[in-house]
Amino acid sequence: MKELPFIDWIRSQSDFDPAVVPTGPGDDMAVVVCGETTVLLTVDQVLDGTHVVLADCGPGRAGRKAMARSLSDVAAMAAVPVAAVAGVALPAGLAQKDAEAIYRGLRSAGDPFDCPLVGGDVASWDGPLTIDVTVLARCGRGREPVLRSGAQPGDAICVTGRFGGAWRTGRDLRFTPRIAEALALAQRCDLHAMIDVSDGLAMDLHRLCEASELGALIEADHVPVHDDAVALHGGDPLAAALGDGEDYELLFTLPGEQADAILARPIFDTPIARIGRVQADRTVQIVRHDGRRDDLPADGWEHET
Repeated sequence: MKELPFIDWIRSQSDFDPAVVPTGPGDDMAVVVCGETTVLLTVDQVLDGTHVVLADCGPGRAGRKAMARSLSDVAAMAAVPVAAVAGVALPAGLAQKDAEAIYRGLRSAGDPFDCPLVGGDVASWDGPLTIDVTVLARCGRGREPVLRSGAQPGDAICVTGRFGGAWRTGRDLRFTPRIAEALALAQRCDLHAMIDVSDGLAMDLHRLCEASELGALIEADHVPVHDDAVALHGGDPLAAALGDGEDYELLFTLPGEQADAILARPIFDTPIARIGRVQADRTVQIVRHDGRRDDLPADGWEHET
């Protein structure tokens, strides 16, 4: 079974009142209207052997990554985190000091964003460490959440940071969710669509385009490649930048003139690159270094059983 077809099946079974659930499965967070309050919710998990190797990274870093992954979803919606709950399945025999380290790791990612850990559940079992983190968030002041589905033809496609080599070098354990950057962009720009890049730049670009029912044209020379990708992949670091995943950067679209403005006068220290444009044709393509135009496959990470 593959992850994405299963998610599509879940969406096909969903039947919500749009006045109560304007955004359900398929975006970075669900949006639920509770009376006069709009609440955003996301859940993510860290599994030993899939997202981390506990013996290598230690319990504290595993806990930190679990919280940071959910907070990255909050960033993708340009939302403000409010609180988190965690469900933790501890391996049988795990020492209390290691369980405490998981808690401190969760707190170390949430506290800088005023996202307290307000509850959860703890159990032990014969399987590997499992950490599930649910985060509740609110919209930024006076703004609607930024969805994947709002891209418009002609939009500039931009990204924060640099890509490639994250999970091979441990950067996936140290990243800072781009909440501050997302809120600054939402305040200064007309963000049309946004997604956090967790499964690979190419794959998550495809997801944004699919949600918006549009296509994209990417310039290979403009994709910001991390030094880790160069060191690890030698002659083809671009492939790593497009497909490695675990970067947890923002991929977003906005009017071209606004992209030009924030590139000319940056609004935060994290680098931004304009890597392409949205096009009405629903194909996703890349212009290579030699000018050749190829279809860009949706390479990246997809869970499969």
